[in-house]
Amino acid sequence: MRENTKHSPQQSGVEGRGNDSHFLRAVTDMADHTNVVTGDAIYTDNGVKLVDKGIRVDGRLYERLVMHKLRDPIDRCLVTDNLVDVASLVSLARQQCEKLEWLRRMAVSVGGVECLLAPVKGLLLPPAIAFKLTVMREQRNDLFEHSLQMTLVSIFLALKNNWTERDCVPLATAALLHDVGMLYMDPVWTDPAHRLTGEERKHLIAHSVTAMLVVRSTELYSRAVEIAVLEHHERMDGTGYPRGIKGSAISPMGQVLLLAEVVSAFFEKFKDMPGQRLSLMLRMNHKSYPADLVHQILPLLYDEIVPGQPLGPLQAEFSHSIAALEAALSKWAELKSDFPEQWQLMPDAQAAALVDANLAQLQKQLAEAGSHPSQQVHVLTYLKDDALGMSELIMVNREALWQLQTITNDCLRRWPALGQSASAFELAVAQWCDACAQLMPEASK
Repeated sequence: MRENTKHSPQQSGVEGRGNDSHFLRAVTDMADHTNVVTGDAIYTDNGVKLVDKGIRVDGRLYERLVMHKLRDPIDRCLVTDNLVDVASLVSLARQQCEKLEWLRRMAVSVGGVECLLAPVKGLLLPPAIAFKLTVMREQRNDLFEHSLQMTLVSIFLALKNNWTERDCVPLATAALLHDVGMLYMDPVWTDPAHRLTGEERKHLIAHSVTAMLVVRSTELYSRAVEIAVLEHHERMDGTGYPRGIKGSAISPMGQVLLLAEVVSAFFEKFKDMPGQRLSLMLRMNHKSYPADLVHQILPLLYDEIVPGQPLGPLQAEFSHSIAALEAALSKWAELKSDFPEQWQLMPDAQAAALVDANLAQLQKQLAEAGSHPSQQVHVLTYLKDDALGMSELIMVNREALWQLQTITNDCLRRWPALGQSASAFELAVAQWCDACAQLMPEASK
């Protein structure tokens, strides 16, 4: 018997006052270009009617609604045209498989597009969830397409690991809804030029919890779906969030989602050799991802180096990446030299200890690959006419910069107030994190 997980919106913290203002803004903005009507009257939590039934909603309603705590979730009071449904999801998923080479390869690997789409056809979308997906499609289409692509990757991984089509339906549900919590965040975080504040970083980290509560509020999906949504940013070695669990403590569906998330993100974010870069990242971080699932994805990642590629841009990127890595490592060495030898024993050294341990591991990986900055000083001399060799080293350097960014993000995630600390040591660590962010080339951000 399914455990009772009933929560009111205010209890869950998903849609109470101060928690749903960004979602409410997205809904009312959508209403400016899509027909949205109140299917029921909207009341405050103390019974005062704000809007009658049958009223067309538009952006002007936002200021009235945001001032009050509502009795019912806003998406249970509204109806809209062209609601997301299973048929539209299947149609778009089929288009994605035809348009994107990497998804086409996955479909072929499991027996064809229809095999990949079959679990999608079994999805259950109650009205509140369909409404949220419609808001996502209309206002955050990049997020909507990412969620659908991640659903297809998840199904691929599961089918390759001998899951049945029936087992894949709840997995597809979790994958499709894993980022619904992002609708409750300020969309400014999507601007590449925007630097997250400590508070914004906490909200970003909390989006998986919010998504889990949204799923729970439907009282339709299983506990396994809720947990998988919660776990989609965990890592097998315990370095993920929000709970930092590892290994078998992560549910089977959660393990599929955490790998599918990074696979889809690589192909969406990196236009230059995403498959080769993903392959390298998975091999260099083999402890972070489930080995049995990684084994299924690696054969589909292929050589994307274009014969005859001009060497000029390659040389420029190679030089920049080496300089960036060398500067970050040098700045960290300088930071440590400014403090006592036994700095690890200082009460404010937790953040520094985390960074130091992770940097040591990164440098070890680079040294073992022959790609430590100290080993590449003269590399341009013998690779000046070798596009393939230079491209391979660039991929290693890009992955190193990606890991460097992960180290700084993890530090700021765990200690969001680091930059406001009165401790000179913690402030120096925060300044190093900021300096590293400035070193990153656009491709690695």
